[in-house]
Amino acid sequence: MTSEPIDVVEGYDPLKLTEIIREKVTRRVDNVEERRYYRFRKDRWYGGIATGDVVGCNLRCGMCWSWRSASHMMAEGSYFTPSSVYKRLKNIAHSSGLTMVRLSGGEPTISKDHLLDLLDHFENSGLEFILETNGLVIGDDLDYAEKLVKYKCLVVRVSLKGCSRSDFYKITLAKPEYFDLQLKALENLIEVGAKPCEKVYAAVMLSFSELKEYEKLKERLSNIDPLLSKCIDEEYVILYPHVVELLEKRRLKPTVAFKPESIPKSLI
Repeated sequence: MTSEPIDVVEGYDPLKLTEIIREKVTRRVDNVEERRYYRFRKDRWYGGIATGDVVGCNLRCGMCWSWRSASHMMAEGSYFTPSSVYKRLKNIAHSSGLTMVRLSGGEPTISKDHLLDLLDHFENSGLEFILETNGLVIGDDLDYAEKLVKYKCLVVRVSLKGCSRSDFYKITLAKPEYFDLQLKALENLIEVGAKPCEKVYAAVMLSFSELKEYEKLKERLSNIDPLLSKCIDEEYVILYPHVVELLEKRRLKPTVAFKPESIPKSLI
C-alpha cells in the first residue's frame, strides 16, 4: 500500500485543504459518491465498535494516530460505495455482537453525499452511528448540520483540538481562528435540533492545554448550551511509537499522555 503525502505550510486554511483532499479521496460513479477507505475493523473504543477508516483529513494534528496511513500521508486505499461500506460495517457489528459503528482515521464529513447516503442505509438498521468529526465543515455549512440531525441513528462527536485558538494552532498548525469554527459546528447542530449530550457532544484534546484554558472553554460551551459543558469527552495523547515519532517531529510535548498498555478504562 503506497502513501501520498499532502504537505501544508503553517497557517494553512483547513477549508481550502478540504477541497484539495476531497478531489483526491472521492469520486462519482453513476452519480454515487464513493470514498477511499484503507481498512474496516472491530475496535475497542465505546466498549466495542465496528469501524471504517477513511483516507484524508483537513487538519494536520501533531499527535494524530493515523498520520502515516490516512490523515497526513493518505494511504492509497480503495474506493467504496455507501452501500458496500454499510454491508461491511453491519457484518462486523453483527458478527461481533456490537451495536455501534463509526468512521475514523480521517475526516468523514469531507465526502458529504457519501456520508449522507451511508446514514440512509443505517437509519433503520438498529445500529447507532457515531460521527467522529473535527466539525469544521459542519461549522461552515448550516445546511449540512440540518441534514445530519434528521437521522435518529446518529450521534455527533465534535473533537475539539485544544481549548483555545492558541492550542488549536499549536496542535494543527492551521489558522488559529478556525478553532471558532469547531465551536460553530456544535452551535449549528444544536440550532437545528440536535439534543446536547444525547445527540451531540464535544470531545476535547487536553494534553496540550492549561487548566485555566479548559475552564474558559467550559464557559464557552455553556454559552452555546448549558448541557455541553457537562458531557465533555476528555481526550489525551496515546503514546504509540509512531505518535511519539510525530510528536518529536513537531516538537510537541504533552503534559498528560498515556502508554498504550496503561490507558485508563474511563478513556476507552
